[in-house]
Amino acid sequence: MFIKNLSFENYRNLKNASLSPSENINIIYGSNAQGKTNLIECMWLLTGGRSFRGAKDRELITFDKKFSRVKADFFSTNREQTVEILIQNNKRTPFLNGIQKNYMSEIIGSFCAVIFSPNHLALVKNGPDERRNFIDSALCQIKPSYALYLSRYRKILDQRNALLKAIPKSPYLADTLDVWNERLANEGSLIAFHRYAYMREFSKLSSQFYLGISNNTETLEISCKTGYNSTPDMPREELKNCILNALRLKREEEIYLGYTLKGVHRDDMTVKINSKDARSFASQGQQRSAVLSMKLAEASLLQKSKGEPPVILLDDVLSELDRQRQDYLLHRLDAFQVFITCCNTDVSAQNKFLIQNGQIFQSE
Repeated sequence: MFIKNLSFENYRNLKNASLSPSENINIIYGSNAQGKTNLIECMWLLTGGRSFRGAKDRELITFDKKFSRVKADFFSTNREQTVEILIQNNKRTPFLNGIQKNYMSEIIGSFCAVIFSPNHLALVKNGPDERRNFIDSALCQIKPSYALYLSRYRKILDQRNALLKAIPKSPYLADTLDVWNERLANEGSLIAFHRYAYMREFSKLSSQFYLGISNNTETLEISCKTGYNSTPDMPREELKNCILNALRLKREEEIYLGYTLKGVHRDDMTVKINSKDARSFASQGQQRSAVLSMKLAEASLLQKSKGEPPVILLDDVLSELDRQRQDYLLHRLDAFQVFITCCNTDVSAQNKFLIQNGQIFQSE
């Protein structure tokens, strides 16, 4: 999978342009605050995901403009395709091969990419939300229907939480709680089953990549962490029973607090380096290497699932790596189309793009 042509209109500070990248490594360079990350971000949006910087849709439109548009002609599944996003009126409208879709979820899995930016250090540094979202985002690209599982679960969770808040004022409503427990556990067990299946391969690959990055001097261990006494090899029905039991045990406390304490919405994964918690004891360099390993594992599993390599987006990554780690990373990505943002052009590449004040120049 690779981008043949990328065009954008009224996107952040970028001047309207169209560019044709190399199928291999592409360097996007320039001083800070010129628009390098904006270019990476608009490519990422074409996967169907939200901005990796947490930006709202209206922030993606150039100041004083009413809309923004991003489009890519890409090669995938042995044919040329197009994907396009129109951003207008605080929402994004997707188009795939010229056909308008109703929801962003309908284009997930068509154009696939893996992105790594300094923001992704939050996978180690921040709380469980970041790690859950990472796994869920990776799974959505491999199995687009997984996005529907998440949507159904969130709706049930919201309704159950509303019920928990209402019970103290209307105690008779407690009789309906078992029905919502059943629905939440049923949808939750489906999500947990897919997460566990993904994590079995993901954790193994991440550990292997970390060994390579650290030159076999350190170890990385990643595992699932839940609050419902489950194990990675459980069948779905057993996972459902584990969630149901956890909900029953917390019934009175949940009614008192007014929200759901147990379930897949509170899952986490533990990240350990040399058997110690990476969040508390790892250095900045170790944390960065751990996240890089996780991203390489994500790319490998996506390639295995799709039968072709995804596009790799590296935003301001190489500057923080020593030469050995840079060489290891680029060697692992030699079969991918790669976009790298940096301040200089030390990396060898067929295509180099200079960005100045949002304007893009292709350089030799």
